[in-house]
Amino acid sequence: MLNQIVLVGKVVELPTLRETSGGSKVANLLLEVDRNFKNAQGEYEKDLILCTLWRGVAESAISMCEVGSLVGVKGRVQANMIMTKENKPFYSCEVVAEKVSFLQASS
Repeated sequence: MLNQIVLVGKVVELPTLRETSGGSKVANLLLEVDRNFKNAQGEYEKDLILCTLWRGVAESAISMCEVGSLVGVKGRVQANMIMTKENKPFYSCEVVAEKVSFLQASS
């Protein structure tokens, strides 16, 4: 089985470093990623993807990121399920980054 994702996109907002109650450092990185097909107007639509960065990956991304920078993210998709007030399951996914590569500074 394989759970691996690779994204290349532009940084939309700067990640901020937080610390969990257990002392682990974590940050979120919001990426704008182009889709690989054009819409009816002939334009490429974009997806905003939130990536979770842990420990050293988070700390290095904080020091290197600029809004508009082109970055590559390698990681995995993590599925989450919570029960709603109506006692129905709600499913969501997040990208957990294992490596962030800085490809081009913002211009």
